[in-house]
Amino acid sequence: MENLKEKVGKKLRECREQLNMTQRDVAAKLGIAQPVYQRFEKGTFECSYTQLVALCKLYDVSADYLLGLREY
Repeated sequence: MENLKEKVGKKLRECREQLNMTQRDVAAKLGIAQPVYQRFEKGTFECSYTQLVALCKLYDVSADYLLGLREY
């Protein structure tokens, strides 16, 4: 069974791929290192609230979507 961090990571990867961005691109926009962002997508590290907001804005999705509470 997937845990929450894995679900969020899967959504982050899907959003990033839809925008044809690399992990390095996203990390640069967040002001973090690419390996840190990679850990978000792998579900081994949680992002901060500030980073979650930035990701929602970047991907133009709600936090509910990234957290798996809504399907849109």
